[in-house]
Amino acid sequence: MMKCGGTSDSKAATEETQQIVQEVKAQVEEKEGRNFEVFQAIEFKTQVVAGINYFVKVHIGNDEFLHLRVFKSLPHENKPLALASYQSKKTKHDDLTYF
Repeated sequence: MMKCGGTSDSKAATEETQQIVQEVKAQVEEKEGRNFEVFQAIEFKTQVVAGINYFVKVHIGNDEFLHLRVFKSLPHENKPLALASYQSKKTKHDDLTYF
């Protein structure tokens, strides 16, 4: 059971997780100033707030990974997914933590 405010345990990425990262890919590319040929969600955690924060480890090719924090607002707010924050220069073995 997930407690409100804390993050869930890390889980393998799902089709839904991949759709979430695809939706914010352009925002990440704009901030990084480059395009990613590979943008594969690997694992994720969630945090229930006034909506859901998704913390996602994304493989971007070679040995490079990003950690994304994507905010999904409550359904009635009808807002697009938002890239809240991200961390670059991550490795496959870096733990997903709150940021």
